[in-house]
Amino acid sequence: MTDDREYPDRPWVGIGVVLFRGEQVLLVQRGKPPRVGSWSLPGGAQHLGETTQQAARRELLEETGLEAGPLILADVIDAVSLDAGGKARYHYTIIDYCGHWAAGEALAGDDVSAVAWAVPAELAGYELTQAALDVIELSRKRLAETGS
Repeated sequence: MTDDREYPDRPWVGIGVVLFRGEQVLLVQRGKPPRVGSWSLPGGAQHLGETTQQAARRELLEETGLEAGPLILADVIDAVSLDAGGKARYHYTIIDYCGHWAAGEALAGDDVSAVAWAVPAELAGYELTQAALDVIELSRKRLAETGS
């Protein structure tokens, strides 16, 4: 059985949030597919009728109980998985925002089983994907450039 995200007729829009509290970055452990048990950044699918920033704030709050201050665009990444015949089996366009923690206490909620604040030296222990590590570093630079 396939789900509506497998062999889609259009890309799915995913939203991610790179949230900092000082030098620490917020990580979530996935509680549901895809990648159950792996550590990543909070985020999820954009809903019809909401802006990407609204989706980012909603996903952050649902998954972690946290609120962010101003958000800026960090990166846009296309994640495309092709089958053996070259047809797109999965296609996600992931829009990542970055910002700083504003309110709330980090608690696992919705689609996650755990949350953690990690300093740069601890990131290797979470076995993040290279894409996640790259967007965390890019987000640090973007926030520094904007004085945020």
